[in-house]
Amino acid sequence: MAETTTLTATARGGTGKGAARSTRRDGRIPAVIYGGGDPAEPIALDFRELNKLIYAGHFLTTIFEIEIDGRKQRVIPRDYQLDPVKDQPLHVDFMRLKPGASLRVEVPVHFVNQDICPGLKKGGSLNVVRHAVAMRVPADAIPDAIVADLAKLEIAESLHISGIPLPEGCKPVERDRDFTVATIVPPVVVAEDPAAAAAAAAAKGGKAAKGGKAAAAPAAAPAKKK
Repeated sequence: MAETTTLTATARGGTGKGAARSTRRDGRIPAVIYGGGDPAEPIALDFRELNKLIYAGHFLTTIFEIEIDGRKQRVIPRDYQLDPVKDQPLHVDFMRLKPGASLRVEVPVHFVNQDICPGLKKGGSLNVVRHAVAMRVPADAIPDAIVADLAKLEIAESLHISGIPLPEGCKPVERDRDFTVATIVPPVVVAEDPAAAAAAAAAKGGKAAKGGKAAAAPAAAPAKKK
């Protein structure tokens, strides 16, 4: 399940581009907390700490407890902006998490048992159709991943979402069809063109005949007159 991380923030008095630039000059990153029926709240976060968290991975599926002037709010990041040149964070949007809330997240798919998959052992290849699945999950139990087991998959067989066990309370957003997550595709075999094969055989035969004629013994020299 997604871990909870504590962040310390300060209230941000101003909004707009000018206030955001001023916050960044102070070594902090502007952010906003919204949702849950409460007004949006602008805050500022430590640049180094936030930058480290973003590049550590799983940032958008991590639940944070943000402390602002002694108050704590449970939130989850919904979006963040990076500088297009420096790849450094410029702004973060957080959504409040109220008790019993659910939210939509992209949950990664982890594939296991490739080493014993019969289709792969016979020369097939794993074709991943979906590396992640959009799911509606409880805010208190966001899964890090769903596990797709390849142990019984043969060549030309597919693994659908119905064949993957889902954590309790988690449902795929797309529920109108049993969509494919991965398939085992057959080995690629290059078919020989019959016409090309015949032409190659004929050319080979012609070269052999020409070579045989050149190797024939020369005619006997005429006899000398006595």
